[in-house]
Amino acid sequence: MDKKKSNAMLTAGLAVSMAAAGAAVYKNSDYIQAERVRQLFKRGDEIRDRGLTAPDDVARVTDLAYGADPEQVLDIYYPVGTDKALPTIISVHGGAYVYGDKNLYQFYCMSLAQRGFTVVNFSYRLAPKHRFPAQLEDINAVMNYICSHAQENYIDLNNLFMVGDSAGAQLASQYCAAAVNDSYAELLGLEIPSVAIRACALNCGLYSIDRKKDKLMQKCYFSRPEEAFSDKMDVMGNLTGDFPPAFIMTAVKDFLRDRAEPFAGKLSELGVENELHVYGDESNKLGHVFHCNMKLPMAAKCNDDECAFFRRHME
Repeated sequence: MDKKKSNAMLTAGLAVSMAAAGAAVYKNSDYIQAERVRQLFKRGDEIRDRGLTAPDDVARVTDLAYGADPEQVLDIYYPVGTDKALPTIISVHGGAYVYGDKNLYQFYCMSLAQRGFTVVNFSYRLAPKHRFPAQLEDINAVMNYICSHAQENYIDLNNLFMVGDSAGAQLASQYCAAAVNDSYAELLGLEIPSVAIRACALNCGLYSIDRKKDKLMQKCYFSRPEEAFSDKMDVMGNLTGDFPPAFIMTAVKDFLRDRAEPFAGKLSELGVENELHVYGDESNKLGHVFHCNMKLPMAAKCNDDECAFFRRHME
């Protein structure tokens, strides 16, 4: 082998090694950043829920597997004494796609059950280990599960509602858009069961992606950052007039407050019934996902309002 060819091969090999090393460092940085977010959020949630206990008037069916992965589990809550199907809320938790599970949402979801609903509270696979569209696939798997297990769990398939907050609101909005838009569902690779989501509540959500503000999402949720701006992620561009009636909630100190009005405006432009609610004021500066804090009176007010919205859209 001549010297020139040998040098070329060495250079190519070095380039491949450097690329592999760079990819490994990038991947490792994703996991490190995700873990920092998890620790930060966990501290806040532990303070939020300290001292809370499960209410005696709510029955719990826990740790039902809706998939093969250990993270694919769900709980179902309904009022004690329930003997028939109740209007049913499916809750999609938040956590920046990298954090959260059903245990962190149990008190919030049980409070919804106390209002006369069956509530499905599930964990989904988290980024960066599981990236887009794994989380949407898990929502769809939950929907298929409840369709197959409705009777024994007091689930009313004629009155299904969906709530989501933060990243969960983005996921819920995307799923609701795909559920009424066959071409979008096909683009996302989802075979959605033929049941209707009668209305949704989208809380403190992210509905369109900002290149500068949403760096964590771009870095950890997608295999390639540019996927964030693909047709698959263009929820606003795939909305139709068949999107379910929507209760859109934000708060005066919600860092995603600026995302709510454009989404509500797009729904109005399409003729979709929606209500935009901003909770709090200068004397009560409510923040991001305040409605999950069962110790706050305004959380109870917000959740009452959303459940009343659902009741108005029952069959």
